[in-house]
Order: sequence, then C-alpha cells, then structure tokens
Amino acid sequence: MPATHRTARACALALAGAGLGASVLAAPAATAADGSTTGSSTTSTVATTSATPTAKQSAKERQRKQARRAARRVDDRVLGARDTAMRQRGDWYAYGASGPGSFDCSGLIYFSYRQAGFPVPRTSAAQAGFTRRIAKQDMRAGDLMFFHGSGGVYHAAIFLRWQDGHAVMLHSPGSGQRVQVAVPWTSQWFGGTLRRR
Repeated sequence: MPATHRTARACALALAGAGLGASVLAAPAATAADGSTTGSSTTSTVATTSATPTAKQSAKERQRKQARRAARRVDDRVLGARDTAMRQRGDWYAYGASGPGSFDCSGLIYFSYRQAGFPVPRTSAAQAGFTRRIAKQDMRAGDLMFFHGSGGVYHAAIFLRWQDGHAVMLHSPGSGQRVQVAVPWTSQWFGGTLRRR
C-alpha cells in the first residue's frame, strides 16, 4: 500500500475514533467569489427562542383587559349596593339596626353592600378602616363618606354625586328621622372606596 493511502487511511480511522465522518475530509470549504466560505460545516447553531416584543405586548394587553373587566365588575357591584340603599329611602332610623326595615348610618351601608357581595364590617369606624381612602374630588357614586371629629369616625353615608360644589349623599341621619338624600352639614369628612382603582 503506497504511503499516501496509508496516511489517508490513518486519518480516516482517527476521525472515526473522534466521532467524525470521512466527509469532513472529502468536502473542504470552498471560497466564494466574495471571499466568504461555503460548503459543509461540522458546527451546528442552536436557535434561541425568546418572546418577541409583539408577544410580550399582547400578553400585557391581555392582562390590562382582564384588569379592566374586573374593575368594571366591582364598579357594577358598588352601583348595585348604592341602588339597594336608595330603595331604603323612607325607612326609619333605629340605633344598632341593619335592616331590612330600619337602619342606623352604618347599618344601611352594612345591609346594602353585603347584599352586593362586599364583606363590610358593621360599624362606621370599622367601615372607614375597611375602605381605601380617596380624595374628595375622586369620589364616584357608591363611594362612602366618613364624618369625623376629635373622637374619630362617628357617622357614615353613601356618596351620590357632586351638585353645585356640594356633595350629595344618602344616609340614615339619626333618631326620629328617615333614610334620606341630603348634603353634608360639615366639611369634616373623608372619602373611602371599595373600588380597586
């Protein structure tokens, strides 16, 4: 066997031992006219997959839509509670009462908002702590108003709207009176909401 054949055979055996085929020797890289190389290659590229900006944006958009739908459901429940409370107009005030025929101020909120699925506590001070405090200018129909003095929160009402710069509320005012729509007698109150935003 000529020496060149023995050398080629030895190279082929060495390549086989290294796990490479003889085609590596048989297909050398060719140089194209522009200077780049073509031909077979022994290296493989691993494609990395990552979420495209469009996929990320659509996932965020889906989350935003879900959040908007959830917020609308809460808004609907808040308005449902307000509507329930409005149907109690004319019912008598009774200390410690939470319906269905008579109410104190926090009892009206307790009755109406529980009907709508909100687990509000029973007293006005506890209700104030249960809600998320908001600025007066951000109040929307169905939010709550908490009147306070040196002893803390002493009265609660349901906000209905702004009219001529005054808040309009629904509340059960006190002994000898009925559930009614009124304007506050003082500016010493703050707003609270059960909405998420």
